[in-house]
Amino acid sequence: MPRKSIVTIAEFSIHPIGSGTSVSKEVKAALRSIAKVKGLKFQVTPMATVLESTDLRKILRAVEVSHEALQRLGSKRISSMLRIDQRLDKPRTMRDKVRSVVG
Repeated sequence: MPRKSIVTIAEFSIHPIGSGTSVSKEVKAALRSIAKVKGLKFQVTPMATVLESTDLRKILRAVEVSHEALQRLGSKRISSMLRIDQRLDKPRTMRDKVRSVVG
């Protein structure tokens, strides 16, 4: 059985300001850019996107490319939130964390 790697899990949300009530176009562009980051897994939720990688730099790169995607769409102001869970004492994945509470 292969040994699990230590991974970093993060919750990320991005918000273009001044784009109106619906921001689905901007969020889709951000997600398309995140999907291109090699070595990164992600799960979209109704309020944020959960990111997972064995390399913290991949998570930070996902934030960077998301901002760049909204800039290309013409956003004049972008607000984002990033919460990082870097547990170093044992391997955990997004799936493991959910399974531990859902069953």
